[in-house]
Amino acid sequence: MSQTDFSSLALHPDLLNNLASLGYNTMTPIQAQSLPPILAGKDVIAQGKTGSGKTAAFGLGLLNALEVKRFRIQSLVLCPTRELADQVAKEIRKLARGIHNIKVLTLCGGMPFGPQIGSLEHGAHIVVGTPGRLEEHLRKGTLRLDDLKNLILDEADRMLEMGFQSAIDAIIEAAPAQRQTLLFSATFPEQIEAIATNILRQPIRVEVASSHDHASIAQHFYKIDEPQQRLLALRLLLLQHRPKSSVVFCNTKRETQELADELRLLGFSALALHGDLEQRERDQTLVQFANGSASVLVATDVAARGLDIDSLDAVFNYQLAHDSEVHVHRIGRTGRAGSKGMACSFFSDNEHYKVALLEDYLERPIEDEDLPPMSLLNQQPAEPLMATLQIDGGKKQKVRAGDILGALTGENGIAGAQVGKINLFDNRAYVAVERSVLKRARKKLEHGKMKGRSFRIRHLPC
Repeated sequence: MSQTDFSSLALHPDLLNNLASLGYNTMTPIQAQSLPPILAGKDVIAQGKTGSGKTAAFGLGLLNALEVKRFRIQSLVLCPTRELADQVAKEIRKLARGIHNIKVLTLCGGMPFGPQIGSLEHGAHIVVGTPGRLEEHLRKGTLRLDDLKNLILDEADRMLEMGFQSAIDAIIEAAPAQRQTLLFSATFPEQIEAIATNILRQPIRVEVASSHDHASIAQHFYKIDEPQQRLLALRLLLLQHRPKSSVVFCNTKRETQELADELRLLGFSALALHGDLEQRERDQTLVQFANGSASVLVATDVAARGLDIDSLDAVFNYQLAHDSEVHVHRIGRTGRAGSKGMACSFFSDNEHYKVALLEDYLERPIEDEDLPPMSLLNQQPAEPLMATLQIDGGKKQKVRAGDILGALTGENGIAGAQVGKINLFDNRAYVAVERSVLKRARKKLEHGKMKGRSFRIRHLPC
């Protein structure tokens, strides 16, 4: 038996059996290094990036320590965004499949407060949430942490960047002193080190290399002389490489929105993702990008954290990141799972200090390349394969993914292979269909019935 096999760990047999059924046999580097101390009850501070397997590391730890018969909140996971909290809760539920009656509850901002109070009154074992909303529940006395055994801070650096320091302090203050604390962060700025010193007891430090080989990412750098040349450079590269999915990183919320708007005017299917969006707009943006209805996502670093897109063809740094670790984290979103990725970065004359720091960090010289030929501007941008239909009914109306699929593929409907991702929310649902059958699909949903009733349908433009 290898030291990296899950079966080499002192895990509950039900957890091991479930891991085997999920096809999880070998641990990722972060799991192999962090799980033994986590299972031994020690505090851990770990460098964990998206896609490294960190969720399973702390998820297995808290599930192994859980006393199912004690219907009290025993574990609390703090995440910077609702998307990441939903992702983490989903993964924990998947890992807990072999153990009956485990209740995992998400408490996030942007969602109605009342129903969350009701859910808390019914009780839970594990709570996953965002710091602001968790602090609000603590303040109002609707969340109690008297029985807490594990406190997990996931993507701690992003929570600090988003201004959650005081909320985190309040949560830590309310947690019992006798507990296990696990802190995961993609980067280790001074603030993180200060928090670690204050809240962790003799922690085990875990640092692993990036979860995938950056050799699978082709990096290109372009020197931009005039501010307006950035947009031109981006257009030329998008027209030359025609990536099906790409993220363009900007350093400010305002520039993110303005660039997405300009790209749309130029015929690109582009969407913006930043902190000023309402939760509903944010949900729609992520749905459209993840299901292939939009090919360009213009985002800030904070907004893009927790972005769970399997195959990203390209990353564009419209401006260089403020520090080298963030640059590596940005480009690490492409070239995953053995596929080739591309990262293009723009820099100006007054950013030579950033370039020099990046050269040291990457241990390679950075040379600027020539932009593609201007003749490419005569081409039309590629149209995404998919389009998104919004259904004004969701979980609360008892609409299920199977109902939507059935309504689309019934008599004179479209083929099942022409239906993409289906996303269900409380009062609405989204379904991706191939753009070539958009009109037929919309008509089918408008004239058909789900759960014995008709729902309003609209196409989400991009």
